[in-house]
Amino acid sequence: MILIISKNQETTTNEVIKWLLSMDKKFIRVHEDEFFEIKVQQKRLYIESYRNKFFLDEISSVWYRRGGIKFKRLQYNNPSVDAHMAEHQHWLEDYVIKTLESKKHINKQSTSHVNKLHVLEEAKKVGLAVPEYFLADNTGDVLLNSTITKPITGNIMIDAFDNYQDSIMYTTVIGEKEQDTFFISFFQEKIEKDFEIRSFYLNGETYSTAIFSQNDAQTRTDFRKYNLEKPNRNVRYNLPKAIVEKLKRLMQSLDLNCGSVDFIKSGEKYYFLEVNTVGQFLGVSTICNYSAEKAIAEYL
Repeated sequence: MILIISKNQETTTNEVIKWLLSMDKKFIRVHEDEFFEIKVQQKRLYIESYRNKFFLDEISSVWYRRGGIKFKRLQYNNPSVDAHMAEHQHWLEDYVIKTLESKKHINKQSTSHVNKLHVLEEAKKVGLAVPEYFLADNTGDVLLNSTITKPITGNIMIDAFDNYQDSIMYTTVIGEKEQDTFFISFFQEKIEKDFEIRSFYLNGETYSTAIFSQNDAQTRTDFRKYNLEKPNRNVRYNLPKAIVEKLKRLMQSLDLNCGSVDFIKSGEKYYFLEVNTVGQFLGVSTICNYSAEKAIAEYL
């Protein structure tokens, strides 16, 4: 039995499930609004929510996409008993997660959020070229029009935003100095690119797409500012073997076996930008006919 940990109405998950159904593979899908209780029956541990129930030993493989398995904890009136039982339940929950992650898997709940700064350091260790970067609380050392800034977090989630596009924090070129100090921010050398590369990585295999975003003023700095009237050209691309090998070493060091990876090609150089463990890849997969969603279903 395959366990899928995702979110309600997540498009990528839906597409993979279509392949699982065509392959007649049995699966259970866990949503983000489920809270599980840990139970035991005939010496077998199982977890149960309002919509799912399964024994841990009947799960053969796990795909962590988004969300996570959450638990409903019992609470007690006595503070001492409550503190003791909270720890008791914590270790049971920890055992459930670790047991599931010990099975054949695509990504893990415990490594689903990567630290951008740590990733860049690891990328340099394996020999990948990384644009120069620094942290600062002022723009004193910023070279105007030659430095970009972008968040080290994921996209903000604010309920007031009706449009997803409005909630994205895009990469921005610094064009003027700030007089005041601010919270520590990430700055990076702006690389003049030939084109961008989005690579989908799955268990050592790399499916890459060249994105010609530099010819459009709207997408030049950040291709996610999609021009729907005149979309960027996307074509299949083969990264050099040396870059692929370094990418494999990076993913292994981060304990990841799946993710979307961004590069910039500038002249003869390939610059590593970031890895997103739950990044979108359906668009480039469809355009380049990679069938990445089928590859996921086959692996599971």
